[in-house]
Order: sequence, then C-alpha cells, then structure tokens
Amino acid sequence: MTKFKGIKHVFFDLDHTLWDFDRNSELAFQDIFKKNNISVSVEDFLKVYVPINFEYWKYYREARVTKEQLRYGRLKKSFDALQINIDDFLIDRLSVDYIDYLPKHNHLFDGAMELLEELNEKYHLHIITNGFEEVQTLKLQNSKIGHFFKTMTSSEAAGVKKPDSKIFHHALNAAAATVTESIMVGDTYEADIVGAQNIGMQTICFNYHKADLHVDEIAVDDIKSVRLFL
Repeated sequence: MTKFKGIKHVFFDLDHTLWDFDRNSELAFQDIFKKNNISVSVEDFLKVYVPINFEYWKYYREARVTKEQLRYGRLKKSFDALQINIDDFLIDRLSVDYIDYLPKHNHLFDGAMELLEELNEKYHLHIITNGFEEVQTLKLQNSKIGHFFKTMTSSEAAGVKKPDSKIFHHALNAAAATVTESIMVGDTYEADIVGAQNIGMQTICFNYHKADLHVDEIAVDDIKSVRLFL
C-alpha cells in the first residue's frame, strides 16, 4: 500500500465522514416528531426523506435552492410523498426544531475519534463543509472533536459550495497550506473528491455507501483505515 508523501495538512468533510449524520438525524427526527405530535413512524418517514434530502443538497450545491428552501422543501416533499397533510406553519416549526435538535446527538463513525487523535500528532487537521456554519460549529463542539481542527471552512464563509474550486482555495489560504502538502478526505465523490482533485489536491474517499468508483481511486470502507495511507 502506497502512502502519501509530503502531507502536512489533512482536510476532512464533516457530515457522513466523521460525524454519523444518518444516525444523528434519525434521533433528531424521533425527538421532534414526539414534540410536535407527528403520528408517522420515523422509519417510514426516513425511507422517503433520505433520497429527497440528498436531492435537495445537490440542488443547494448547485445554487438551485437557498438554505431556507432546502430546509422547508425537503420536509414538504417528504410529507407529500407519504400523503400526510401538514400545514406550512408546522413544517416551518419542524424545520427549526430539526436544526435545533440535530447537533444534540453526536455519534461519530466508529474509529473517527481514534483516527483524529492519531493524525493530530503528525498533521494539521481542518474541516471543509457545505453544512450550515452555526450547526457545524455546534456539531464539532458537542461531539468533542472541535479542538482537533486548526480551521473550519464552511460554504457560507467561502461564499461557494464544494465542488467549487474557490472553497478549496479559501480553505488552503485559511490554513496557510499548499496544494501539494494537503489531502482531502470525504464521502461525497462529486463534492469532496472531484472538487479537491480539480485543484490538484490528493484525496481519500470514505466510500461507506459502496458507490462505484474509478479503479484508481484511493478509497476506504471505514474511516479509521485512512491512517493506513498517511
């Protein structure tokens, strides 16, 4: 196994890479459905919500929807798909509650904490995220991993979203890092991997969702295996 040479800075995506978004999101929905007396099972809801949420985040990356439209639209479309009639006032309240409750659950992927502890001894660690800055900051704090990272670059701070090259250059500048001494670790092939490769960064794809990747792509199935390449 070939190890990357000359690396000083490791940039991580947060959601679905270190922070177990799917697990934490399910727990948040359990909380807010109970709070708001929503009588649909979270399991049934998530079957339609997960692909709709994925779709809306793609639209958000492409600047086809705003943050507010994403937060409202993914819920509205999910309830419509389930043929559950919920008025706009309640959807707006659920969208706010979801953002409030989401960072209260902070499960990390197995091995993520150990990986960060090990890499922190040898590298400068950073975050590049398309997530909303105020929520991502809370996730880092509440999951007790914020202290590992020298910088966090959000799409809101950079003014563009991954895979736009500007967010990667923004992150490099904030970290006082060069392309050749940096590597990007993330789960979303289009946003994290292709985006970073387009500016010349080396990459490791956390391919826990088993997507079909190019045969030459450096990928791992569990996040702790990233250490094998560094």
